[in-house]
Amino acid sequence: MKRIHSLALLLCLTASTQASGLYLYEIATDDVGLAGAGQAARAQDASTLFTNPAGMTLLPGKTMSLGGQMLYGRAKYGLNDDALLNGNSPGNVIGWFPGASAFYSQPITDQLSAGIGLYGNYGLGLHFGDWAGDNLIKYSTLVAMTLMPSVAWKYNDALSMGFGLGINYGFLKLKRQTATGENEQSDHDWALNSKFGIIYQFTPETRAGLTYTSETKYHFDINGSVQLDQLTNSPSYTLPIAATVNTPQQVMFSLYHDLNRQWALMGDLGWQDWSAYSNSQIVVGENRVGDNERLRDTWHVALGTQFRPTDDWTFNTGVAFDSSFYRNQNDTSLTMPSGNTWRWGVGARYQLDAESSIGAAFEYAYIESSRVASPLLQGEYQHPSLYFFALNYNRNF
Repeated sequence: MKRIHSLALLLCLTASTQASGLYLYEIATDDVGLAGAGQAARAQDASTLFTNPAGMTLLPGKTMSLGGQMLYGRAKYGLNDDALLNGNSPGNVIGWFPGASAFYSQPITDQLSAGIGLYGNYGLGLHFGDWAGDNLIKYSTLVAMTLMPSVAWKYNDALSMGFGLGINYGFLKLKRQTATGENEQSDHDWALNSKFGIIYQFTPETRAGLTYTSETKYHFDINGSVQLDQLTNSPSYTLPIAATVNTPQQVMFSLYHDLNRQWALMGDLGWQDWSAYSNSQIVVGENRVGDNERLRDTWHVALGTQFRPTDDWTFNTGVAFDSSFYRNQNDTSLTMPSGNTWRWGVGARYQLDAESSIGAAFEYAYIESSRVASPLLQGEYQHPSLYFFALNYNRNF
């Protein structure tokens, strides 16, 4: 029964950590080239709805931002030698994953602004294919999109406040191999969360921003069966699985400063409440499984710069570090290759005319190795990496 319990935990994590898996700062804007640096204080286009809705009061009239993004993930999972006796390693389990965003903002009065954004900033597709554990997981996809209406109020020339309501839709699909063929299960859910931000301008050149984002709770029910005898010599068991999935609350503090007409510096300090996710409810059959204590809170720091050699060109670059949400990199989840992460970004924006501009950016994320300690499918993700490619278009009306 001990081995069955271990497998049940791993199965639950297949559904649950997928949602927590990739919580992105990058949504096809200049933030990709800056590695997110200055995100809560920069407020240079309509995507400030996502990073800090208070920034809408700093925008020049009606503004729109459109973006498209491709993420390529390189995360090869290699089984230990003893686990390989049961079959093949899956190899790279991520590959390509698309993203898109759209934002619009306009002033209502001299003090009040409003806007709306549509974006996806977390989700992932995992493709294990035909491997030793394909009856555990073969393919898994989580897609999450957010529609966020927002308002911002300019209290005085220095202080602005903003609020956004996130209307979130999530879709989860899981495929497994069974004795009778491939089994596919899917579920979807709606969830609400909120975002509150303030921006304070010390001088026309220097401002600070603070954003709080509440947690998002999805409820995905995956009722499938797993034949354990494909992995062990034990009899077959049916395990109905349900998981309540939480994505964490977070706080982001940012600074932005124009050194002169050409150079600007910016930075971040952020916190995410991943330890609360350790207490997500996990149910196997009719019994609640003990809390997952693998996770801890994380910290984010970033530093970036903008260079404006002419009125038409802006160049961005930045570096960021995010601590691992795992307490122990030797005991991690099969479905979330994560660890301490370094991000490096570069990008450029070109002013087409007085009202519109286009931008392009690239970011590379280097992730610490992690090991899966499950007694059934022990293995390792050797230094996974992510590559972001983004294009955006901005227009003032």
